[in-house]
Amino acid sequence: MSAPSASPQDTRRVASGLAAVLPALHRAVDRRIAQDFPHPKLPDGQLALLRFVGGHDGVTVRAAADALMLKPNNASALVTQLVGLGLLERRQDAADKRVAHLHLTTVARSRLDEVANLVEGYFAEALHALTDGERDAIGSALGALQGLAQRVHPAAG
Repeated sequence: MSAPSASPQDTRRVASGLAAVLPALHRAVDRRIAQDFPHPKLPDGQLALLRFVGGHDGVTVRAAADALMLKPNNASALVTQLVGLGLLERRQDAADKRVAHLHLTTVARSRLDEVANLVEGYFAEALHALTDGERDAIGSALGALQGLAQRVHPAAG
């Protein structure tokens, strides 16, 4: 038997709380990274593309554009910028020379790892300051938050 569903008021309260806390959390992490990361901050579009390629090595420009909900020409411009910065490699497909596969450079991979380590450290430090109950609640909510993120994504509809 399934649990009773939340009332519309409870759902709105939770939705409102998430809408307030998630951007604030993102801004706080961004500010810490800006203080602690010794390299210039890239624009959000470039960062999103680098992170996507980092998780999908060899992805095509077209597939990256679709996944990031970018127009193909905008994705191509980001690729050109990142190649120019030495952070991304564009390799021609052996069978179809019109298709390019994307790969992070060693420098990009190192910087993404550095940022990931910083962020993980920020959260570990903050979690350590919480009570056991608060840490448990956050840990229990992770799966639900991942499901929520998938359902909010426009491609989920």
